[in-house]
Amino acid sequence: MPAAATSTVHPPRLTRDGIPGWFFKVDQEAFGHFLSAQNEAGRTGDILELGTYLGRSAVLLGDHLKPGEQLTVCDLFDSEAGDADNAAEMTMSYRKTLTRSAFEANYLAFHARLPVIVQAPTSALADGRIPAGSCRFVHVDASHLYEHVAGDIGVARAALAEDGLVVLDDYRSEHTPGVSAAVWQAVFTGGLRPVLLTPMKFYGTWGDAEAAQRVLLSRDWRSEGYSLDEDSIADARVLRLKRPVRPAGTQPRSASRRLALDLLPPVATRATRRVLQALRSRRAAEAVRTG
Repeated sequence: MPAAATSTVHPPRLTRDGIPGWFFKVDQEAFGHFLSAQNEAGRTGDILELGTYLGRSAVLLGDHLKPGEQLTVCDLFDSEAGDADNAAEMTMSYRKTLTRSAFEANYLAFHARLPVIVQAPTSALADGRIPAGSCRFVHVDASHLYEHVAGDIGVARAALAEDGLVVLDDYRSEHTPGVSAAVWQAVFTGGLRPVLLTPMKFYGTWGDAEAAQRVLLSRDWRSEGYSLDEDSIADARVLRLKRPVRPAGTQPRSASRRLALDLLPPVATRATRRVLQALRSRRAAEAVRTG
């Protein structure tokens, strides 16, 4: 009897959307649009990310670096938190899912070299190690505690060049009131000017907000299915951008499942992801047997 044919099942190649995290399509597009516009206008400067998790947004930031520019990411990763409140938040939200090695592997799947990595509390950057005015874009997505976010906003302000952009995550979620307090305090007492609001992120500048808004409006978002509206905060214009709206029942099941997983914290999704991986492996094995 001839030997049964065998087949090797190779693991799927990592995709950008396959990196765990909460960096959704609307913000991917907004980041890319602003950064591309800066490049096209000849703007130079480094990029800084406070809180990088497993690299989903850092990979995109790295796409837009020009020769001589530097991406710096700052995260505790698997280090001990510096205070009890931050340690409690890390334990609740991330447990053992956040490791430096996992971030590095994810980033190197798309880029030839790593960014500058500061494995420390984001408060470590308040010592001036990021040169003042050296950055054109700063993404803040670290602690959700008011005191820490207020400090991170201070780091961003010092790091940003004139008309540089800061993006602040989770400014409106019910489970992150500390972020909301720090963001709006910066707006009303710290000179931060709103540029754009998305469901997850606040985009602002200490420079010319209207110029940044003109950059955003240079793209016809509505023709791509996005909802783009205008509002005002204390007599200042702010734009609102939402993700594409799909007709009821047309979202692919896999996309719906991925969105549901992304909206849950890592602690809640670890078991779910293991079950889904087991199901995928079982289906692949069955396909080999019946192929």
